[in-house]
Amino acid sequence: MFEVRQITVSIARPADQVYAFAHRPENFPKWAAGLGSGLTRDGDRWVAHGPDGDVHVRFSPENPYGVLDHWVTLPDGTEISIPLRVVANDDGAEVTLTLFRVPGMDDATFERDQGMVAKDLVTLKALLEA
Repeated sequence: MFEVRQITVSIARPADQVYAFAHRPENFPKWAAGLGSGLTRDGDRWVAHGPDGDVHVRFSPENPYGVLDHWVTLPDGTEISIPLRVVANDDGAEVTLTLFRVPGMDDATFERDQGMVAKDLVTLKALLEA
């Protein structure tokens, strides 16, 4: 089993509003810096152009459960699962991303990725609470 970190942010907006914004692939580049400069549609997948080459991203279909899971396929063909959830917390929402430590990832990279995800979630919070 992979080592994991749960990274969560509280957002002072109703969960359905958070989900309505966050589930749209077109909005991911506004808050998810790891997707590079943007996404372009390629059939049922999206392509993100990053510094290490293009990656392909599949998103879970729209659903009433707050599931925003997505799968990133790296240029070498490795696919990474990224579970992401929006859950109601009274009249606000909790957004939680599960970060897996993939094989071969050193401590520094895992720590860096945790910081990047936390920063992305803070950006999402700022966009939605503005």
